[in-house]
Amino acid sequence: MGLLSILRKLKSAPDQEVRILLLGLDNAGKTTLLKQLASEDISHITPTQGFNIKSVQSQGFKLNVWDIGGQRKIRPYWRNYFENTDVLIYVIDSADRKRFEETGQELAELLDEEKLSGVPVLIFANKQDLLTAAPASEIAEGLNLHTIRDRIWQIQSCSALSGEGVQDGMNWVCKNVNAKKK
Repeated sequence: MGLLSILRKLKSAPDQEVRILLLGLDNAGKTTLLKQLASEDISHITPTQGFNIKSVQSQGFKLNVWDIGGQRKIRPYWRNYFENTDVLIYVIDSADRKRFEETGQELAELLDEEKLSGVPVLIFANKQDLLTAAPASEIAEGLNLHTIRDRIWQIQSCSALSGEGVQDGMNWVCKNVNAKKK
């Protein structure tokens, strides 16, 4: 069955709603990514105080994306949004090497959360448009992503600013949304 026939089949079915949790440290580019997905203006973005929610249509899916602020004082509240999550998208600022350890610890804690058990995770290695950005392969190695065995995962290079790599990541999300282990 070709890709077009699969897409047509998905289109003929009513839109499946998908709950996506968009997390990452402050200044990683989560809101820019969300606005890029929603084809909104990304020229004036301020730090998220609390959360943003957007519904985006993609490949026959209605993606309900919850963008939760990443400031240290907000992170303890992330757990209030774990319930019924279909896919976790974790955004990393690939150019902020000083915070790789911190972002790795936060991701590890998320992957240990019972309510997120088996939830597919997409890691966006964002800000690849910057010269100082670490490649996705280096980030994957530094965060020991190869040791993740309890769920499917993907790391995707992207630039939320230019949009490069964003659609590739969302294609992976749509392809793997039903892979959540019960």
